[in-house]
Amino acid sequence: MCAADRRRQEKSRPSRVSRKCENFDESDTRVTTFRDLGVHPEICDSLERAGITTPFAIQEMTLSVALMGTDLIGQARTGTGKTLAFGIPVLQRSISPKDPDYAEIPQGKPQALVVAPTRELALQVSSDLTVAGEDRGLRILTVYGGVGYEPQLEALEAGVDVVVGTPGRLIDLANRKVLDLSHVHALVLDEADEMLDLGFLPDVERLLKLTPETRQTMLFSATMPSAIVALARTHMRHPMNIRAESSYENATVPLTAQFVYQAHDLDKPEMIGRILQSETIEKMVVFTRTKRQAQRVADDLAERGFKAAPLHGDMAQVAREKALTKFREDKLQVLVATDVAARGIDVRGVSHVINYSCPEDDKTYVHRIGRTGRAGASGIAITFVDWADLHRWKMINKTLDLPFDEPVETYSSSEHLYHEQGIAPGTKGRIVDPAPQQPREKRDDKPRERAPRNRERSRTRTRGGAVVAGEASGNGPAEKSDTSAPAEGGASKPRRRRRRRSGGGGGQGSDGGAPSAPVSA
Repeated sequence: MCAADRRRQEKSRPSRVSRKCENFDESDTRVTTFRDLGVHPEICDSLERAGITTPFAIQEMTLSVALMGTDLIGQARTGTGKTLAFGIPVLQRSISPKDPDYAEIPQGKPQALVVAPTRELALQVSSDLTVAGEDRGLRILTVYGGVGYEPQLEALEAGVDVVVGTPGRLIDLANRKVLDLSHVHALVLDEADEMLDLGFLPDVERLLKLTPETRQTMLFSATMPSAIVALARTHMRHPMNIRAESSYENATVPLTAQFVYQAHDLDKPEMIGRILQSETIEKMVVFTRTKRQAQRVADDLAERGFKAAPLHGDMAQVAREKALTKFREDKLQVLVATDVAARGIDVRGVSHVINYSCPEDDKTYVHRIGRTGRAGASGIAITFVDWADLHRWKMINKTLDLPFDEPVETYSSSEHLYHEQGIAPGTKGRIVDPAPQQPREKRDDKPRERAPRNRERSRTRTRGGAVVAGEASGNGPAEKSDTSAPAEGGASKPRRRRRRRSGGGGGQGSDGGAPSAPVSA
């Protein structure tokens, strides 16, 4: 066989790849669904209506264990589906009003408790549980501070099945004897590491003591500090530790592109305004260090023509919920928030996260940029580092093993900013012209002319009130005559004179009486 025939035969022979494709079975790549994991059909139907059919890694790894009632500690990156990982077992193991055993349980007493560190996260968890348990008919109540007690008290009196709340308000309601946790079969601590950071450990331990010892305890966290390990050893029974990620150093979402710029504080609003006009922009969350800074940046962006609103602790709870609702409904494009207020925010369509100020530590950095790149979507995280924060950033960079040890000095006019963020050349940081200043009234440079004084006018009385000589006789109207005689030379006498007690000529007394007798020489 010649070489040419041999080459033709090799080409016609199926390769290893093609032979593997010939024996390919579609069942080998069958995607796991919630139904495959033993989730209740009613919960699966509710999730499918919401477009949720396939579980994430943390959900697939924990559901089979949690549905059996085993204590567990789940660790996964932020934005990877931890809420449904504990929410589905809570809903499925709670007795529904549709179940025949519902009459055997204490009516109106909570069957499950979920503790969250912030109000926004509690509302988010409650919303996800409501979506997943729509067909189960379970009553879910959210309790948190900053609002009135009456609606929460009325709901507890009417009866609830699942309570989601923050530690402070839960303790308050328990002290009022209106929240009975003695029948709770499942207790969840969501974002436990953040609760420890916010100082909620004493309240959490008090809540744990109010629940039965036979309960199922599920603890979910993005990191695993030593305090959480100690909490687990004290209040959990042989918990199973499930980690969906290899290590904390990889806690950042891979689909999130990270950029770090060394920027000047006065140029940051202009940079944000230009990034808001990039090709990939959808919605943006801007993180600031202080509440005052969040308000100032939001006002600045709004003045530039962007739909922006602040979110910080000084705002009333109604205003915070209103801002979040508008952000979810795409009525706002930018949300400027502090770390505490933005914990647990899960909003779809957040394409950009900007750290207006350098994060305090690596955990804060991971939490901030976790607001984008959620649920398998891609995102962009941009961090502005001031000259004074270079040392802090290098510590964060070293801890997370990031390749940004020397941030590039960047301004709003830098070419690499336009190139990396997809900004069109010539773009400016505002979409509306600044409000024109009201023109000031024209002032005449000539000095004002005062009315001429009438020097020929006649006076009828002196400043002391006495009648001017000659006016009472007919030269002018005498409004009221004075009984005293005029002094020599026509000068008027003062209204009050001191009575002369020793020598001197006779003068009229201050009481208008007769003059005193003269004293002889």
